[in-house]
Amino acid sequence: MVNIGTGPLATSPPPGGAPPVLAAEGGTLGSIENWINSVFDPVSEALSAFVFAEISVFGIEFPWIVAWLVAAATIFSIYFGFIQFRGFKMALDLVRGKYSKPDDPGEISHFQALSSAVSGTVGLGNIAGVGVAVTIGGAGATFWMIVAGLLGMCTKFVECTLGVRYREMHEDGTVSGGPMHYLRNGMAERFGGGGKAVGRVLAVLAAVMILFFAISGGNMFQANQAFAQLRDVTGGSEGFLGGDGAALIFGVLLAVAVGAVIFGGIKSIGRVTSKLVPSMGIIYITACLIVIGVNISGVPAAVGAIVSGAFSPEGVVGGAIGALIVGFQRAAFSNEAGLGSAPIAHSAVKTRNPVTEGYVALLEPFIDTVVVCTMTALTIVIAKTQFWTDAQASVFAGGDVPDGVTVTSGSFETVLPWFPYVLTVAVALFALSTLITWAYYGQKAWTYLFGKSQVSERVYQFIFCLFIVAGSVLSLSSVLSFADAVLFLLALFNIIGLYLLAPVVKQELKSFREKISSGEVRKNEESNL
Repeated sequence: MVNIGTGPLATSPPPGGAPPVLAAEGGTLGSIENWINSVFDPVSEALSAFVFAEISVFGIEFPWIVAWLVAAATIFSIYFGFIQFRGFKMALDLVRGKYSKPDDPGEISHFQALSSAVSGTVGLGNIAGVGVAVTIGGAGATFWMIVAGLLGMCTKFVECTLGVRYREMHEDGTVSGGPMHYLRNGMAERFGGGGKAVGRVLAVLAAVMILFFAISGGNMFQANQAFAQLRDVTGGSEGFLGGDGAALIFGVLLAVAVGAVIFGGIKSIGRVTSKLVPSMGIIYITACLIVIGVNISGVPAAVGAIVSGAFSPEGVVGGAIGALIVGFQRAAFSNEAGLGSAPIAHSAVKTRNPVTEGYVALLEPFIDTVVVCTMTALTIVIAKTQFWTDAQASVFAGGDVPDGVTVTSGSFETVLPWFPYVLTVAVALFALSTLITWAYYGQKAWTYLFGKSQVSERVYQFIFCLFIVAGSVLSLSSVLSFADAVLFLLALFNIIGLYLLAPVVKQELKSFREKISSGEVRKNEESNL
């Protein structure tokens, strides 16, 4: 998930990596930044207070939006008979192109759609957020994080099936989909005139929220954090990137790189992310496996600590309930299940059967939360650094929560002293992939609001690239905090729509199974990746 780390989400997950890059104090940029923050402060505080308002369960407080997301994931899992487990093999076959045909309508393959969506969710939170989760909730938070990730797979199944079912095919062969379309068209189809009116309002709100987050949280924050991490490993303010103009030059170069990809549309994005996402995963997971391999004798004890810690009444903030809540919160903030963003990328897939992409999409939380987040947590638990142990004791005693990236990085450094450089590469790749994916999400929201034409798309792409440059030199903390609240507010409207349209997904699932039984849909002998 794109983690801002400047507002309520700063508590979990916190900022990933280095602190935000601030404009020079007293200069023109500093004045602009202060003015923008002052304008957004009251709006940001009011919206964040609502979206991230906390409820109490057994004395443990957490944002109601987390309960909203996890409850939806649980209800959908039961309603669809835990399709995320029964359909896992089918999902893998679809990703490998076993049911694909060259003439299927759409723009990109199942694998490219999955990699495009994953590139928008796997990010700094997988490194920093997990570090905080296992510090506050102990090793047991990992168990509940996995449970929430597994449940969230079904939410992705529902929303991405709807994304393809109600997508719009344009004359030029491009595709538009996402909550803007299934909230409007789905509600109208199922509930008639009244549903059409409500759907239109929800669709516009969804588009506005996605567009705002795309330009700020999915753009400026990523550029800011990437430069901050790069600056830190090259000597900080005393290094060659410590000068006032370095951030601007970095921003321009990053904007050019992103622009070169996004100007080519989803086909170009799919080609890049299908290579970038596996590279990201290989680099990061390899580092995890090295640490785990060196400490292989400690794996059984670490797994035992994760399982027993999930039900332990002592040792972490809030006991067993605290571990559960922290784990669920980490998963909910990580994989975006229920937020409505991923269906935009998945809607561009080449398929004649919408539910096939629902199957593929359920792999996304598995990759992001069950695999990547769990690998991070397992690495921290196995390394069991003195810093992490002391941090847990401090938090349990009421002290401050440490920077999550320090917890994670310290665990890797027990085996890999040069890990900060690996982390820099990972952060750069995570930021680049997130920028590319959210550029596309924002473009679809833009064209929904302002019309689809080449001129309209180029205007948006130019604006997006300008904000990459701005994000490299300005932190705009209030704007980013507001953007975080806006994105999670989208989950409120999106999930209401998913509840109302769930029967449509069940019909699509039944239809696809009947086509397989009748032989209308057949499995290919060879992979079409």
